Amino acid sequence: MRGALSSIRSDSTVRALVLRSSVPRVFCAGADLKERALMTPSEVEQFLYDMKLMFRELEALPQPTIAALDGAALGGGLELSLCCDLRVAGQSALLGLPETSLAIIPGAGGTQRLARLVGPSRTKALVFTARKFGAAEALRMGVVTDMAEGAAEDAAYERAMEWAREILPNGPVAVRMAKRAIDHAGSVDLATGLDIEQLCYAQVIPTQDRLEGLRAFKEKRKPNYTGH
Repeated sequence: MRGALSSIRSDSTVRALVLRSSVPRVFCAGADLKERALMTPSEVEQFLYDMKLMFRELEALPQPTIAALDGAALGGGLELSLCCDLRVAGQSALLGLPETSLAIIPGAGGTQRLARLVGPSRTKALVFTARKFGAAEALRMGVVTDMAEGAAEDAAYERAMEWAREILPNGPVAVRMAKRAIDHAGSVDLATGLDIEQLCYAQVIPTQDRLEGLRAFKEKRKPNYTGH
């Protein structure tokens, strides 16, 4: 997967990424506990280190990323989805960080990314209890961005594709710079954040896409953005 992420990162033709599972009714159910039981402590540590690197690479992609949660997204599966910009849950989705029920804790960023998304108090409640929850509750708590309608097995994927299609017509450089600016919003003070926003804005000023947007507006037509 890290190889695929590296390829996507450098591919300017990729304007959005939808992450889905090829297994029906399971997005990602977390680590293989039978395999984990055979690992030495040092092997577990290396496994978590490698997984964190991959998750960070996903999170750092310049393109918008959307996780389509059709089915279970538990433990590392939910942590994987938290690395995406948007999360869409299907009616069959089952989410949770159940690690404390196994006498461990979320080890691939769950305590940090979920807390930044829904707040420390709610994250503590979900982690302390190891509670699993469905799509409607996930949407209410803000764990997911959207909930797909319908009972189709790939409903979340189809809804995620709708989100992607809404993103595609917009200026790709602008979308990437907006993502970069927003990603800093929760980790710096307002003054620094405004400076970062200004630096990102400066990146779109010299683009041909910005001029194309102005021309299209004047000519009352849809713009044709090329990413340059």
